[in-house]
Amino acid sequence: MSSKLEVVGLKKAYKSADVLRGVSFDVRDGEFLSILGPSGCGKTTLLRLLIGLLAPDEGHIYKDGAEITHERPDRRGMGIVFQNYALFENMTAKKNVAYALRFHGMTKAEAMARADEMIAAVGLTEHADKLPRSLSGGQQQRVAIARTLALSPDIVLLDEPMSALDVATRLSMRAELLRLGREFGTTLIYVTHDQEEAFALSDRIMIMDGGEISQLDTPENIVAHPANAYVQSFVLDNLRAKVDSLSRFTGGIGGGA
Repeated sequence: MSSKLEVVGLKKAYKSADVLRGVSFDVRDGEFLSILGPSGCGKTTLLRLLIGLLAPDEGHIYKDGAEITHERPDRRGMGIVFQNYALFENMTAKKNVAYALRFHGMTKAEAMARADEMIAAVGLTEHADKLPRSLSGGQQQRVAIARTLALSPDIVLLDEPMSALDVATRLSMRAELLRLGREFGTTLIYVTHDQEEAFALSDRIMIMDGGEISQLDTPENIVAHPANAYVQSFVLDNLRAKVDSLSRFTGGIGGGA
């Protein structure tokens, strides 16, 4: 796959504290890349630099070969889904999706038609006229994703989008994200602190620690060849601990009579 996004030497500091220390990586066209790391490792700052909500102190961002380091967010061809959904409480699900389209040259009728299409794509047609307070957390997240995809971005950034959801809804949303990514041909960059989530979803995983990249590789290669002690501890040991904690309960699951 060709590179969709290329990041070269990004640095960002707050009050002399380095948050990103010369981060460089590429994102391939159509892939699902997870950025995995604990709180404070720089992953959300990196996402905000990519979308244009922050400016880097140093470094460059290229999309499809063109530099977008200082381009306005609305001119980058990217969308973002926030952790808290950021829906308008006084608008129905459909109107939440249609709202931004009016600022991109669509008539009201065109925007509502596109909103209907996207609401259907995320399986919420019967909830289209409900306000956010009448929707579950998973349904609100689907509206937020539909709103982002409605603008046809070729890259979608997702900032811990499932952290507030219950386990069953998170599992359902994982499958939905993968389906939507394939259906719309979108490149997905997903920020998470959850090792299991990253391994379940990703083509590649970028593991961050202290504002730097510890390893960027496929899940299979990370398991087979952890780059250092941090990757071994934060990723593999934590995954094994989760598996071990459940193993005594799973012996009889799926067995015959």
